[in-house]
Amino acid sequence: MTPDESTPRRGRLTVYLGAAPGVGKTYAMLDEAHRRLSRGTDVVVGLVESHGRLATAAQLEGLEVLPRRVLVHRDAEFTELDVDAVLARAPQVAMVDELAHTNVPGSRHAKRWQDVHDILDAGIDVVTTVNVQHLESLNDDVEAITGVKQRETVPDHVVRDADQIQLVDLPPEALRRRLAHGNVYRAEQIDASLSQYFRVGNLTALRELALLWLADRVDDALVSYRRDHQISSPWPARERVVVAVTGGPEGDTLLRRGARIAQRAAGSELLAVHVLATDGLPSAPPARIAEQRRLVESLGGTFHTVVGEDVASGVVDFARGVNATMIVVGVSRRSRWREALRESNGTEVARLAGVIDVHLVTHERARSGRTRPGRGSALSGPRRLGGWVAALVGPALLTLVLTAMRDVVSLPTELMLFLALTVLVALIGGLWPAIVSAVVGFVLLNWFFTVPTGHLTIAEPENALALTVFVLVAAGVASVVDLAARRTAEAFRARAEASALAAASRSVLSGEDTAAALVARLRETFTLEAVALLARRGSSWDVLAADGNDPAVTPDDAQAVLVVDDDRVLALTGRVLPASDRRVLEAFASQLGVVLEHDRLRAQAEQARILGEADATRTALLAAVSHDLRTPLATIRASVDGLGLDLSAPDRAALVTTLADSTARLERLIDNLLDLSRLQTGSVRPVLRATSLEEVVPFAVEGYASVVLDVPEDLPLVLTDPGLLERVLANLVSNAVRHAPSGSPVVVSAAVVGRGIVVRVVDDGPGIPDELKGHMFDAFQRLGDTTGNGLGLGLAVAEGLATAVGAEVAAEDTPGGGLTMLVTVPLALS
Repeated sequence: MTPDESTPRRGRLTVYLGAAPGVGKTYAMLDEAHRRLSRGTDVVVGLVESHGRLATAAQLEGLEVLPRRVLVHRDAEFTELDVDAVLARAPQVAMVDELAHTNVPGSRHAKRWQDVHDILDAGIDVVTTVNVQHLESLNDDVEAITGVKQRETVPDHVVRDADQIQLVDLPPEALRRRLAHGNVYRAEQIDASLSQYFRVGNLTALRELALLWLADRVDDALVSYRRDHQISSPWPARERVVVAVTGGPEGDTLLRRGARIAQRAAGSELLAVHVLATDGLPSAPPARIAEQRRLVESLGGTFHTVVGEDVASGVVDFARGVNATMIVVGVSRRSRWREALRESNGTEVARLAGVIDVHLVTHERARSGRTRPGRGSALSGPRRLGGWVAALVGPALLTLVLTAMRDVVSLPTELMLFLALTVLVALIGGLWPAIVSAVVGFVLLNWFFTVPTGHLTIAEPENALALTVFVLVAAGVASVVDLAARRTAEAFRARAEASALAAASRSVLSGEDTAAALVARLRETFTLEAVALLARRGSSWDVLAADGNDPAVTPDDAQAVLVVDDDRVLALTGRVLPASDRRVLEAFASQLGVVLEHDRLRAQAEQARILGEADATRTALLAAVSHDLRTPLATIRASVDGLGLDLSAPDRAALVTTLADSTARLERLIDNLLDLSRLQTGSVRPVLRATSLEEVVPFAVEGYASVVLDVPEDLPLVLTDPGLLERVLANLVSNAVRHAPSGSPVVVSAAVVGRGIVVRVVDDGPGIPDELKGHMFDAFQRLGDTTGNGLGLGLAVAEGLATAVGAEVAAEDTPGGGLTMLVTVPLALS
């Protein structure tokens, strides 16, 4: 069996997206059901809400409609989608209305879209409906437009991931006519709806929201198609204007011009791109880049930073990647004579852009002249200095030595020695010192050792060829040496970067690093003065983590800013970082994003766990209270009613005894519930003091005739809260008496063990099986007790109160059968 055959096919999801209520999305869905049925497809209607609309109800004729699941909530009956019935029927296609619907408590899932996912996982295609106002990302916008808060929403990704989305739309006037004719709401709702939610302005705005949202989804599909089919040339489906900014003063002019161009067509996008070159040179001032980032955002665009071999190719590659239709670049600031030597970025962009339009914008700084810093050397400062010294002094010293040996050394040997010196200079100082050494060596060889000596002329053509080859070989060797030095430095840097990133990735994947630890590691790795992780809170910024002296508190205070996600950035202060460092920093920022996402998911998981425990406690409490509190109350009520009758003295005494027992039982139940509530809310505040067990144990066993005390009077004092310790022992004794056989005594003893006193509560009841001992201190655990006597809180409350006073509760089997509870209380050491 192939993997494809063993993996069940996931169903396809089709969504009919309504621009507003009443546009006819359910009618369209059922019309689709009839079309598929006529083609022989097995179609069923899982759930459809007709809302009393006759035309919609008529569409159900001829379709198989599955029965709904009936649920009772708050004494009322509700019907929901029966997912199990759909899965059991296993049709090819299921029609499920109102994807954003919230299910009644007790359903399979909280949301209907989760039910739909189960159906899709079973390989069944689903056709569903949803209105644009129910999309999570548009919820606030819809409320601002209509004034109505939508309480039922569906995550955008559920609809975005659909295999097909069909927009169901009507012009506002046509929808209002449908409403006025009673085709949407009942007659008594028409006037209010027309004057409130269904105003022309509201419907127009909702319609635009739906079209724009769907356009984004269509654009995502287009990008995916172009990527899957390796289509690199842009398709001008939407106007996208890319503005190339360098951080220079002309950037503001370019951005505003790009914004005006983008505003000419509805739905256009403005994207600013800043290219970081890979030559290791410092980029533009971070403060200036931050200003242009804010300007782009205020103009409704987005700011992007990319890394490229050069600015022009980086801009063009980015524009092709986002399917841009126009690139806006500025006229070069370089002077004309410098531009004659090397074409400007604008000219190069136009040459590389292909079918993308290029808009060249002039500005005040155009042709004003600009110098570009030279490529930095991969060698250290001392090595470069040594190279220059060797390049200037070495040829002179070698000339003196060879002059003294003129009679024994020929020109070829002299050429080889000067070439060796040039290679040595290249090894020490790199390319340019070696070039200077070669040129100086050429002049000295020509003047002192080439016939005729003392002149720069060369008599023999062979000697001229030898000198020329010498210069070329020297320059070539120097270039190779310099390139090797650069590659070596790059290899060392790459190894260091890989090591740092591997360590960060390993710690992130293992969950060792927190955001603060990763920020500290980042500052250490790049020797920065300070690093701060900032989170946007409206118009201000919060510091989530920081390391170093005087970290930045806003992006404007930093020398460099790295984006982690839409709401969080890394603010760096210290040295100016080269582009190569920025690449690794961006990787660190990605790792930090993973850490933050991990922390968020962990917090959500912890919150879900707490909510789950609270829900389980609430469910168990309601189930227990429904019987355990009602039973003593019913007994008390019956006893009180019986006391009013003409009874004999023995019967009256029996009723009084029953009344007292039930009242005591009810009191214990309420005490346990109150104690559990105090423990869960953290409101237990013990007052520890030196206490004698004689103040505690007798009161804890009061009222139990079957309890035998074996507590010596000379026991040392313990450090505890006597009131809370009494509650601990009282719960344990009550539990032991309840489970001990009738007439069998419960023994309470105490003895000094180590640095504490161990109080033992011993019974010879049925005990607790080993497999249940791990849950004996959980709330609402009766552990096989079916008498209904108690809520199962006694041991849970005892363990919680014991922990509060510094004591420990444990359990062990009683020899011969039964259970022994041990309470270890610390001694009050003087």
